[in-house]
Amino acid sequence: MAVSMKNLDPAFQGAGQKAGTEIWRIENFQPVAISKSSHGKFFAGDSYVILKTTALKNGALRHDIHYWLGKDTSQDEAGAAAIKCVELDAALGGRAVQYREVQGHETEKFLSYFKPCIIPQEGGIASGFKHVEAEEHQIRLFVCKGKHVVHVTEVAFARSSLNHDDIFILDTKSKIFQFNGSNSCIQERAKALEVVQYIKDTYHDGKCEIAAVEDGRLMADAETGEFWGFFGGFAPLPKKAATNEQKSIDLPSKLFCVDKGEAVPIGADSWTRELLETNKCYILDCGKEVFVWMGRSTSLDGRKSASNVVDELLRGLDRPKSHVIRVIEGFETVAFRSKFESWPQSTNVTVTEDGRGKVAALLKRQGINVKGLLKAETPKEEPHIYIDCTGDLQVWRVDGQKKTLLSSSDQSKFYSGDCYIFQYSYPGDEKDEHLVGTWLGKQSVEEDRVAASSQASKMVESLKFLPTQACFYEGNEPLQFFAIFQSFIVFKGGVSKGYKKYIAEKELSDDTYSEDGLALFRVQGSGPDNMQAIQVEPVASSLNSSYCYILHSGSSLFTWSGNLTSSDSQEIVERQLDLIKPNMQSKLQKEGAESEQFWDLLGGKSEYPSLKISREAEADPHLFSCTFTKGDLKVTEVYNFSQDDLMTEDIFILDCHSDIYVWVGQQVESKNKMNALTIGQKFLERDFLHEKLSLQAPIYIVMEGSEPIYFTRFFSWDSAKSAMHGNSFQRKLAILKGDTPVLDKPKRRTPVSYTGRSAAPEKSNRSRSMSFSPDRVRVRGRSPAFNALAATFENSNARNLSTPPPMVRKIFPKSVTPDSAKLASRSAAIAALTSSFEQPPPARQFIIPRSPKLGPETSKPTPETISRQNSVEESKPKPETIQEDVKENEAEDDEGLPVHPYERLKTTSTDPAEDIDVTKRETYLSRDEFKEKFGITKDVFYKMPKWKQNKLKMALQLF
Repeated sequence: MAVSMKNLDPAFQGAGQKAGTEIWRIENFQPVAISKSSHGKFFAGDSYVILKTTALKNGALRHDIHYWLGKDTSQDEAGAAAIKCVELDAALGGRAVQYREVQGHETEKFLSYFKPCIIPQEGGIASGFKHVEAEEHQIRLFVCKGKHVVHVTEVAFARSSLNHDDIFILDTKSKIFQFNGSNSCIQERAKALEVVQYIKDTYHDGKCEIAAVEDGRLMADAETGEFWGFFGGFAPLPKKAATNEQKSIDLPSKLFCVDKGEAVPIGADSWTRELLETNKCYILDCGKEVFVWMGRSTSLDGRKSASNVVDELLRGLDRPKSHVIRVIEGFETVAFRSKFESWPQSTNVTVTEDGRGKVAALLKRQGINVKGLLKAETPKEEPHIYIDCTGDLQVWRVDGQKKTLLSSSDQSKFYSGDCYIFQYSYPGDEKDEHLVGTWLGKQSVEEDRVAASSQASKMVESLKFLPTQACFYEGNEPLQFFAIFQSFIVFKGGVSKGYKKYIAEKELSDDTYSEDGLALFRVQGSGPDNMQAIQVEPVASSLNSSYCYILHSGSSLFTWSGNLTSSDSQEIVERQLDLIKPNMQSKLQKEGAESEQFWDLLGGKSEYPSLKISREAEADPHLFSCTFTKGDLKVTEVYNFSQDDLMTEDIFILDCHSDIYVWVGQQVESKNKMNALTIGQKFLERDFLHEKLSLQAPIYIVMEGSEPIYFTRFFSWDSAKSAMHGNSFQRKLAILKGDTPVLDKPKRRTPVSYTGRSAAPEKSNRSRSMSFSPDRVRVRGRSPAFNALAATFENSNARNLSTPPPMVRKIFPKSVTPDSAKLASRSAAIAALTSSFEQPPPARQFIIPRSPKLGPETSKPTPETISRQNSVEESKPKPETIQEDVKENEAEDDEGLPVHPYERLKTTSTDPAEDIDVTKRETYLSRDEFKEKFGITKDVFYKMPKWKQNKLKMALQLF
């Protein structure tokens, strides 16, 4: 569509450049911007244009344009507003969705911009705003409808306006009453209270009393009697009077083509995408909703004409209050596409930047900022792990209706043919939090999958629904999962009876991993706290230039580094070797310089990819209210959501595309709580937003009152609200009256005489979890890898391969290779650092050493050395005696520590300081040097969130 400057109204120049809401009122048929202080104030005699700009996670800006028509606005002003919407869309590049909003019949999307409600005032610009401002407060009566957003309509102050089905608000001079019809639902009553709060703040300066009156209570209390006194005393209410409200129209849809200013019907048995031509405009009449589809090759005048035609069509059908939604080819809404029987997943539409670019160029020449009109670059955002990794972990392998608890050395080694249940308890910000999850292997059988889900649900139920429940599929695990397991290995095949039975019945070969057999592992991850080794087919086509690999067969062991890998990736390989082949020396193979033996093991050379396997990006979240009846799932989207939209009587789904969260209110029936996982699976199957959701996307079941931080991060969260007594209405009424009784918060676990991550029989081998204050720096414990490696200390012929704390970076050496001479300075530093391991560290320090890999010139540990190291482990203090566990302010506890210069504390230092806790290097800086390097004091630093602390430390090479 060609765009010229004459088509642009000056009022729209520079619009839509940043996230927010912009509003124009139509005055003398021209848009005039109104100030932000007047947003939400609408006059019944006017027409408005509203632009909502949303910043998406990918950096782009999404635009939604609405034109609001007051009940007393003129037809000419309404037409001018519709035309101005088309012009504004053109100025924004022709991609916005346009909505017509009629007073009293607004869409939920529009009302969500002005929560809790809008209450239009009488008058308008044409009448000079001649509405009378009363000297005395006038009593007004409003009716409220809606569970997610509230439609507020002023009605006559008379008993005849009341009924049993709706909720009414009586606004008097000194008190606001909410009358709850006996047939109204709890959720609508709760939402209406938000309107009460709005009226109190807007019209009473926050100074008036609040009263709730229940229909049918008669004169049971003083407030009820006072309410009925305004209506001349109590009397039975009449049945709800018939109204002129437009009922939902369920008629067969009709398709029209706009031709020469007229709507020409199109006859077809069914609607398909092929019916729509790019150089024409169409009208799809679906009753309550009417869509106008505009091809990308249509002119601006053609789009304006289509707008006029649809208005004439609705007037002729006596349906002036129908919702009109205008969409552009290539940017159709889900609701529009769902009306067609056949709609391709991706339409070949040439979407150019011509419209947006031409407008931007013209505005730029006039000196106007055009930043918002140009395509924004996708911001690079580092992934965050929203879970504490110092908790207790237990893992069971599922075998039919039985489950077997795995030892700490095996709890991070999974088989693709099996299913697993894990329970993870960890310290949260205010209380201990719990996660019970299932991991379903790609090769696992359906019987084991069903059994795993069932047993996990029973575990959650037995724990009174306190834990968050999760379901993960192999290959679709979220970062939180890898953060919990840290060193994670997936072997091919399986060991469960169900898997063995399946391959026997299908007469398939058993490819279960064998230590002495041929195996190829792809190694991936971002660091010691997030590293995986995934067994893949041992063929050359499985390689990828963006990864490192481990290949072994019998006595042969190779590591392969792709040309696109980093040194960090190669170091992760060394750690995974400690778990897969701890007693063998590997041969490094660099891409392009492989040996013949390496290719022979893979069956010869062949082509392989070089692009990294990308993770599913987390998209902008959408919240849905769910109704699940007899296996049928119905959802309603909640726009511009907040925590207050989560009602304790309902189930909601937070759709983040890469994963979904099923939030279950405390007052949801038990049978529906047990169906939460099924609801999540149904949601993925239905794909309500047509966003190609993976059926194996992670599903979290979150119970109200036990919301983890990786869920609450999508809200401005107040944990006190989710811990309150009563139903939604009772809770909001208590908040409104300033009385907020809450449930007893779960307390932290009482410290025991061991620190561990699994079952009691192995307590002595574990030292991972510890209690702590959320405001101080947390000391990470050992990873699951440590427990597997610690067993090698008992063998004097084994390598000494301790593992440092997972969050410590770049303090462990690589394998001995021909290039190791170049790392002499680094080796010397590590030797200096590890020399202190002969002596037990002070009580406040938790240094878990890692010795270099054994090479030809490296001596093996002696039994005496091993004995000393084991004695150090046994002498470590228990949680009850750890001073750190009882201190509230870590920043005030560093005065007694030795002070070291910054250059000796860096992870890259060639002369590292000895006898320090390598997870908290910054604590050994003097206060002056700390402030010089960090730019803030220690006290301020330790009050920052953990992830911010780590980010600063990484920038200064202290992490």
